Parts: sequence; C-alpha cells; structure tokens
Amino acid sequence: MAPLADTAGELDFLAEIEALTSARQTGELPVPDGIHPLELQNERHGYGWTYVNAAFCYTRADGGRFNGPERGAWYAAYGEDAAATTRAEVTFHLTRELEATGCFENITFYRELLAGFTTRFHDLSGCKEEAFLAADPHQAYPAGQALAREVLAADGNGVLYPSARRPGGKCLAAFRPNLVQNIRQGRTWVFEWQGVPVPLISER
Repeated sequence: MAPLADTAGELDFLAEIEALTSARQTGELPVPDGIHPLELQNERHGYGWTYVNAAFCYTRADGGRFNGPERGAWYAAYGEDAAATTRAEVTFHLTRELEATGCFENITFYRELLAGFTTRFHDLSGCKEEAFLAADPHQAYPAGQALAREVLAADGNGVLYPSARRPGGKCLAAFRPNLVQNIRQGRTWVFEWQGVPVPLISER
C-alpha cells in the first residue's frame, strides 16, 4: 500500500484499515476441504505465518500446476537467478489473468518473500517430457494435480521441478504449511502493463 500513502502515519492508518477486513490478517481464512485447520501455521511460527496460510487457503477454481481447488501449495523459485525465474512466472500468470479481462493496463507491486526448507522433495528435473511439466496449463495442471495427490498420499512433502516460464529456472512446490520456515522480506518489484501483454519490470 506504500504507493497510496505520502507519510509513514498514513501508511500505518491504511494498514490498520486493511487489518479490519483482511481474512489473511484476522485469521478467518476460507479453509478449503483439503486442508485441516490444525495444519495451518499460527503466531508461534513467527513472521510470515499469515502468508503461508493464505497460500494454502486461497485457491483458484481450477487449481495450479501441483494443487487442486481443495488445497493450495507454496510455490517458489530457488537456485541461481531465482528472482529472474520468479519474475518470469509472475509475468506469465498475471498476464494470463489480464488477458481474460481483455485489458492490459495494470500496475502491481510484488514483495519477495524468502523462505527456508529442511526437508526432502521429489525431484522432477528428469521428467521434462511428462505432461505435468508442459507449458500449457490445460495440459499440465490436471496431470500435475494428479501427481500431487499421489505424493501427498505417500506422505511426500512437495516437488522440485524445472520452470515452464524460464529456461534453466528451478521451482518448488511445498505441499505442507509447516515446511515453510524462516520467512523474510526481500526486494520489491513493480510490474507495469501499458496496453500490451509484456510488462515493464523495475525494482522499487
């Protein structure tokens, strides 16, 4: 909300108003059927716990690459040039949303969230020809969601996979809220669409 405020006092006032209506901050999340409330994080987990819960509770009607509408996941990039991979992923998904509206006029600020993981994930880097890694969501998402259900049923924690949006990029999807640890804020990126489907990206 920083672009809406001229002073620190105004920003605090806006944050207070947001807290009154934000389910992420009040804890009144729309917990989907596939998540047990006891899986979710709480204040004891430290900074960022509300962001983690939001990732698992706010789902799309058609889900994502490795999660259905009944259960979210924490998606992230990792490795060298993780920020570039993240920007490519964000660009694809928000451009897709704008395409659905027919209007490529938008400015969105994204704050990086850095997190740590001390667990094992299924490595899908050798599965590049599989449907769940396809670039087309209509092909990839049903296959990826089926795989995610299998991994969860076998007590798996998530997957490592090559980015479909940036060659050489590496991504992960964590399937359990308690795996996402040590959250810190990173840089802020501004994505601006000016009438065309390719945004201008700058660091704020």
